[in-house]
Amino acid sequence: MNVKSIGTVLAVIFCATIVQGFPMFKAGRCLCVGSGVKAVKVADIEKASIIYPSNNCDKIEVIITLKAQKGQCCMNPRSKQGSLIIKKVQRKNFLKSRNKVLEERI
Repeated sequence: MNVKSIGTVLAVIFCATIVQGFPMFKAGRCLCVGSGVKAVKVADIEKASIIYPSNNCDKIEVIITLKAQKGQCCMNPRSKQGSLIIKKVQRKNFLKSRNKVLEERI
């Protein structure tokens, strides 16, 4: 191999390592696109999931699973119903963890 081909190979390897370090999506990989709906009928809600900010997405996401295979929708966490759902899920998780600690102490 001559010097020119070695230089080209090193340049390609150097560029490949730099490109791998660049983030593909600067905004993150959020599941919810847009702000989401403000309200959903309570009777249609089967399950509510909260996804907290992480390296992938820098915002709180509230994902509602609807009954009767109607799918999922994203709820605006700043809406009145969204904030109530967040508080309810947090309280439920707190009580679960509290009961788990009590069970371990016994």
